[in-house]
This record gives sequence, C-alpha cells and structure tokens, in this order.
Amino acid sequence: MRYRLTFITGLALGYVIGTRAGRERYEQLKKSARQIAQNPAVRNTAESAAQSSREFAGKAYHAMSVKVGDKVPASVVERVRSVRGRSQGQGVEDDWGTSNT
Repeated sequence: MRYRLTFITGLALGYVIGTRAGRERYEQLKKSARQIAQNPAVRNTAESAAQSSREFAGKAYHAMSVKVGDKVPASVVERVRSVRGRSQGQGVEDDWGTSNT
C-alpha cells in the first residue's frame, strides 16, 4: 500500500509540475489535495501511522540500548526522548519545529 501511495503521489506531483493547463488546473488540484488532507479518515490514518512509528522507534531504541549500552550518542538519546514525549501526549516540539497537535 505504501508503494502504491508513493507512486500516486509522484504521479500527481509530476502532473502538476509538467502540466501546461495553467494556473486554473493547478488551483483545482491544490483544492482537491487540501480537501483530501482535511478528510477525517485520512487524518486518523496519518495519526495512527505516526503513533505506530513512534512506538516502533522507542522499541528499536530500547533494543539497541540494551545491546550497545552507554555508547549511544547523546543526540540520539535526546531525539528518542522527544519522540517518546510526543507519543505520550506531552506536545514536545522536535528538531524540525513540528509538534504533536
């Protein structure tokens, strides 16, 4: 499913960039994309995927820290803490300026 979504996204992006239909068609596509992004089903799916990835990152970090011990760089430790904080609903802002809102 992920590969199909990536392909469709690339196809749409290529169409927008390569189209000669003009600004009107671009605005139609932009409006459609905004409507899709604001769809509750899409938002719920995106949030559940983000939550799953946060949980997976925490488990992967734990498994690695058990094997590696204290050799994990401090930057990785801080990044994982910010991810854990977001997954627990603390609204911690990450390095890219995004937060779990």
